[in-house]
Amino acid sequence: MSPIRRDRTQAPSAFQEKIKKWHEEEQYQQIIDAIEALPQTQQTPDLISQLARAYNNLASPEDRDLFEKAAALLKSVEDQFVQDHDWNFRMGYALYYLDQELKARSYFEKALELRPGDEDTQSLIQQCSRSLTLPNSMKPFSERTREGWESFLDGEAGLRAMIDDRKDGEAVVERCHQLLAPAFYRPFFEIGFNGDKYDLILSPDGDRSRLFKLVYFKNHAPEKVFDHWNILIGRQPAKGFELRMYDRTIGLSDARVWVEELKDKQLGLSIYCEKLLPLVKKNENQAYGLMTVLLDQAIGEIPAIRYIGYMDLLEEPGQGEEFCLNELMEYISRDRELVTADELCTWYSAYEMTPSGEEDWSLREDVFAGVTSCLPIPRAYYQGDDEIMEDFHMDGAVPGFFWYPLDGIARDQILDLRDEMEQKISAKAGDAVTFTGGATGVSLGYLDFIAWNLDQVLQAALEVLGNVPVKEAFFHTYRRNVGSICLKKEET
Repeated sequence: MSPIRRDRTQAPSAFQEKIKKWHEEEQYQQIIDAIEALPQTQQTPDLISQLARAYNNLASPEDRDLFEKAAALLKSVEDQFVQDHDWNFRMGYALYYLDQELKARSYFEKALELRPGDEDTQSLIQQCSRSLTLPNSMKPFSERTREGWESFLDGEAGLRAMIDDRKDGEAVVERCHQLLAPAFYRPFFEIGFNGDKYDLILSPDGDRSRLFKLVYFKNHAPEKVFDHWNILIGRQPAKGFELRMYDRTIGLSDARVWVEELKDKQLGLSIYCEKLLPLVKKNENQAYGLMTVLLDQAIGEIPAIRYIGYMDLLEEPGQGEEFCLNELMEYISRDRELVTADELCTWYSAYEMTPSGEEDWSLREDVFAGVTSCLPIPRAYYQGDDEIMEDFHMDGAVPGFFWYPLDGIARDQILDLRDEMEQKISAKAGDAVTFTGGATGVSLGYLDFIAWNLDQVLQAALEVLGNVPVKEAFFHTYRRNVGSICLKKEET
């Protein structure tokens, strides 16, 4: 990896000269040791920025922890350097190697604005743009999954010992985080012992799109893992759960619920909890977060994702029939099946849209009907929100779609063609792909998927698309402002 050729020296000194010399000699660990040995009062913002530069340069592309350290250091001095070329360049560099290319590009663009014509910066902007269009330079999630389970197996005996010895909860969580880090950039989990086996509960943190990664990860666990562990997805319901906060104890029976029946068997909840009122008025977001925890403990996180359409916190009691939150599971169970995370990932929703009437429309703006098992992905695409894509990319997974003209394809054959392509690509790509639906537009057809190893998926697609009756076919990641990759183009 090429070193960052940047040197900002606001106050030349013998120490700064040493740093400059070590940098020229690529002695990055020397720089780190020297700056970190200083008392914190002597670690100026400029030295902290140079420390981050050293971490960036010391790291190989696989050293995510070093790039995370660099990004955190740079973030701590953002106020002082937000208009500095070097600071923006270094932040972009760290984020690029953390597979956050969109954010990285914005920092590089700012750096270029502050130093027009800089070739290093221009080159990295181009690299970010290429990676956003064809995100195959990152380590695939399929490989990260394998490494994650290897890491977990290597350390799980020690983790069990920590739980048995009733070690500090934060230490147990930190150790589990370290074991899962090869697979997940930002894992959410709970861990414990149920009297028979140890529980590792992987949480999507309320985000349905994250379920797909967790299901893939769980389904690829080695059999040996289950000798001592239950691997569960989603927080589990807990009878008698109580939440302690602000010298108050809030239980499931303290929250009263009014229910509205919605489409697709979903429910709208209006909740009044007198003990939570002070927080509702002081910090509404935090109050909703705490009530979400209570809701998950009442019915479980997966049923909450499936059946709760909205939740409102009331400042005074509602009207009509009501019951306590701890009775919500009984209400749901009357005429609803309790689905698993695996089942929810195969639960398809149909949607309809009004095609764009503009002459120069963008991809998917011609869609009038579609189905999806992961509605948050297309919804975020149409809203121009890349947050979900960033979350997938940081773990080496790629939501995307194939698109192809429908010219010459009979209307009654469009869905059959899409199903045929899905089945054949899936057969060749194996567990490198999960298909999530598709859509039909006025002009184009779309086949949606999540790639756990994009190279394998594209190779399988190349073989299949050469033998189906479409004149052209392209791959497009689920981002609006990027290009497509041509996979087939018949000569005219």
